[in-house]
Amino acid sequence: MFIISTISSWALSVIDKTGYFGLGFLSLLESAGILIPSEVVLPFSGFLASTGRFVFWVVVLVATVGNLVGSIILFFIGKSGGRWILDRYGKYILISRHEIEVGDEWFKKHGVKAVFFGRILPIVRTFISLPAGIAKMNFGKFIIFTFIGALPWNFALALVGFKIGEKWDILGSYFKKADIIILVLAVIFIAWYLYRHFKTNNA
Repeated sequence: MFIISTISSWALSVIDKTGYFGLGFLSLLESAGILIPSEVVLPFSGFLASTGRFVFWVVVLVATVGNLVGSIILFFIGKSGGRWILDRYGKYILISRHEIEVGDEWFKKHGVKAVFFGRILPIVRTFISLPAGIAKMNFGKFIIFTFIGALPWNFALALVGFKIGEKWDILGSYFKKADIIILVLAVIFIAWYLYRHFKTNNA
């Protein structure tokens, strides 16, 4: 919690000192895999829009473009190195070549939905671009659905900050609970995966 609080304080300071540039830069970092909490950045920026310092729609657009650029960076990291790493070292983390191929097929069929809906899930939204790159998702579709997936999320968070004004930071506690739920589900999934993997190998 201390680390998150420190990052949040730093992020707010960056926005306060550099304006739209800081907002776009932080949004880029978040979508490039750096855990910058948009749940803090966007409501604060929305609050600044309510004071007249920012323009609301510019806040939404700058944040969304920042998300897109950061997502593209992570996409190409996954596309250029992610597959090679999985092919060569996947077996050491219990991921077989067959499972990699199944993942590729799944992403070909459902990648658009995963990218779009992944943009509105805490934690997932930060890293969804990586598997999209590894699976070599169509780049044009990736750009379109990343943008339209990030837009409503940024709009909603900025709007809340705009509407509730100085109380914008009350959102933090709610999103921390959401983060915990996502982490618990991730642990459950990993435990299930390990169980299935060992059960299949020992059958």
